[in-house]
Amino acid sequence: MTDFRVGFGYDSHRFAPDRPLVIGGVVIPYELGLAAHSDGDVLLHAVCDALLGAAGLKDIGTYFPDTDSAWKNADSTMLLTKVVDLISDKGWKVNNLDCTLVLEKPKMKPHVDSIIGRLSELLRTEPDRVAVKAKTNEKMGFTGAGEGIAAVAAVSLIK
Repeated sequence: MTDFRVGFGYDSHRFAPDRPLVIGGVVIPYELGLAAHSDGDVLLHAVCDALLGAAGLKDIGTYFPDTDSAWKNADSTMLLTKVVDLISDKGWKVNNLDCTLVLEKPKMKPHVDSIIGRLSELLRTEPDRVAVKAKTNEKMGFTGAGEGIAAVAAVSLIK
């Protein structure tokens, strides 16, 4: 029998001027980016936490603390690559990823295929094992007010 695990991740960041908007390792044309110690890739941060949790490891802040200048403006694809290496070292492989972005703007539909391609590459899996969805929050809460973006991710790992 194959060993199987499930993990869940969440992240959110507020919008900030004078920063690129990076989601899922893809630069999205938009007038605002996300405030964060790293590049603020809210989706990759949620995916990292889902992977780490499923593998029984600590959270993303343990491995990449915002108090460490080494991670200042870091490319989150590098963080995800390190997390995939960590879970691989423990014998885990991504079975599938399902994630959802919660935001009012920008519209994500034109970018979903690029994000899926980038995620599948970073996770070392096939694109049909990665799902990316985007939802509005019907103008409710900080995402609905256009103040930022949230992301949730669920991942299953196999040994």
